[in-house]
Amino acid sequence: MSFTKLEIRDYLIGFAFVLLMVTAATLLGDYEIILPEIGALTAGTWIYHNPSWIAQPVKIFLAPSGTAIIGFLVNQLAISYAAKVYLTLLLILLLLSILRSTLAPSFATGLLPIIINATHWSFIVAILVFTLTLTLGVLLQGHYHGQPAGKPLHVSHMLGFTLVASVWVAAVWLAGFPQMAGIPPVLVVFFEVSQLPAYPGKLAVKQIIALAGAATLGVLIHSLLASWLLTTLIALPLVFVLLQLLRLKLPAAYAFPLLALVLPATMFHTLPVAATLAACFFLGSVFAFRKLMAWREPASTEN
Repeated sequence: MSFTKLEIRDYLIGFAFVLLMVTAATLLGDYEIILPEIGALTAGTWIYHNPSWIAQPVKIFLAPSGTAIIGFLVNQLAISYAAKVYLTLLLILLLLSILRSTLAPSFATGLLPIIINATHWSFIVAILVFTLTLTLGVLLQGHYHGQPAGKPLHVSHMLGFTLVASVWVAAVWLAGFPQMAGIPPVLVVFFEVSQLPAYPGKLAVKQIIALAGAATLGVLIHSLLASWLLTTLIALPLVFVLLQLLRLKLPAAYAFPLLALVLPATMFHTLPVAATLAACFFLGSVFAFRKLMAWREPASTEN
């Protein structure tokens, strides 16, 4: 696949932006400044120019920042890990409904403070600074002009998301693996594909491979190098190569190498397995639902 000079420039700027974030975290010795979903947001807005993400630039700042604050505050509550994840997901849906936004990375920024147990306000400051910078970048690029305004979340979509998420949270909690309740990049992709009118099995398989592959790359490289900066420098280009091989544009995959940098030790080594299982469950649910609806439609027509 060939790239124009403009596309190469956008890739390099996006890569440099993420490296800047990790460099700042390294210099300050503060892992809470590393925000995995900034990698995904950068890819989706600056590089891929995802129409539904850039249509209303101000929401690139409002939605992820708002959900990050929600997750940060929920994390202070004296309730179980699984309950924190579930409550945060419900509040994120409420905020997105109020903002009339379908910006999927907002789920990741909301869950992150719970996953890494963020306790310092540097986390909130970092979210505000980096999402504001992304917003200004989208405004300067100007690709948002002519894009349709964001559509409100449908009640049926919110209920479907809540139902599937509830089953997953309950299942991993009962199985004794509550840390698997929230895998942010997988939930981002699930939220997006659940809004698609059709979801082919081939696309589902590609996305599962991409998510599992990106998680594996992040864990393996960080295990070998144990350096935030070097892991980012090597892993992100490899994720890019993986997506090119799959002929896929999947911004959420870029979040996994960064997520590997900030995960607690109890979650780090199991991330590839957790990501694979979560992707199979969530994306498989969408595929199965679409197949069921396609099977029922001809039957309804005949009746």
